[in-house]
Amino acid sequence: MAGLLARFRPDPFVLSLFAAIVLASLLPPRGIMADVFAWAADAGIVLLFFLHGAKLSREAIIGGMTHWRLHLVILAVTFAFFPVCTLLLSAVPGLDENLARGLVFIGAVPSTMQSAVAFTAMAGGNVAGAVCAAAISNMAAVFVTPSLSALMAGGSGGAEISGTAALRIILQLLVPFIVGHMLRPVVGDFVTRHKKAVGLADKGTIVLIVFVAFGASVREGLWQRTGIEELALVIALCLVLLVAVFTAAALAGRYLGFSREDRITIQFAGSKKSLAAGVAFAGVLFPPASVGAVMLPLMIFHQAQMIVSALLAARWARQGAQSD
Repeated sequence: MAGLLARFRPDPFVLSLFAAIVLASLLPPRGIMADVFAWAADAGIVLLFFLHGAKLSREAIIGGMTHWRLHLVILAVTFAFFPVCTLLLSAVPGLDENLARGLVFIGAVPSTMQSAVAFTAMAGGNVAGAVCAAAISNMAAVFVTPSLSALMAGGSGGAEISGTAALRIILQLLVPFIVGHMLRPVVGDFVTRHKKAVGLADKGTIVLIVFVAFGASVREGLWQRTGIEELALVIALCLVLLVAVFTAAALAGRYLGFSREDRITIQFAGSKKSLAAGVAFAGVLFPPASVGAVMLPLMIFHQAQMIVSALLAARWARQGAQSD
């Protein structure tokens, strides 16, 4: 029972994100302080993608690239099945326009890096394949996520790729990512030696971005427009999405004839959506007043996917131990 309760215990990082939402709701930064926090959040996004580039192993990418069937299936789940599901769910009546865009935005976000690999390893899956799949997903996202967001969540106040937005994507996301990866021979050892500090910087940046985004949305009346019933509806829709995606990933791995290890990789690399990448892209693609509402469904989905993944990884691990 204690082990089961531990799996359902919220992650401290997720708790800090919700604490940032509460603080932004009560004390949203205004005036000069809002500008200072916004500048810090932009600098944090640059740091975030620089670190992602620096942590990316070229050897892992080259080693996993040969398993093209595995990566095609994972990419299809991440950037094809997911968007179709989120488009259908966003059409449910009773949703605020920005929350509906947030549901759609989940479908455009890339896979996670750390948790997809961690759960794959815990369950006894193809770790090298998971590393490569997560890397491909995040590299493709620099181009795919803005395009999918503009295609699916367009319209007044929606995501768009104007000249300014395209320039911000290049300068804030693509350039730091490339520079970080090119400097990996120089900074790679430092990043590896200080993995814990880098992880804290990673998470701290995300918390700051969430605080700034929700502060801007609160100033524009986010909580006046979003009621308890609407929030409950978003949670329910995120759970439906989670069930659909995990089921699709499991069926794809089984009926396409993949090995047990590869089925595990499809399950965890294909079903994940990155909160870190999501908050960075949302800040670039959406108007400041709507970013908080757009990110709320992704934050809910992120916590739900972590809980379900922990349970499934433990089940896969038990089955593997019994078969040995």
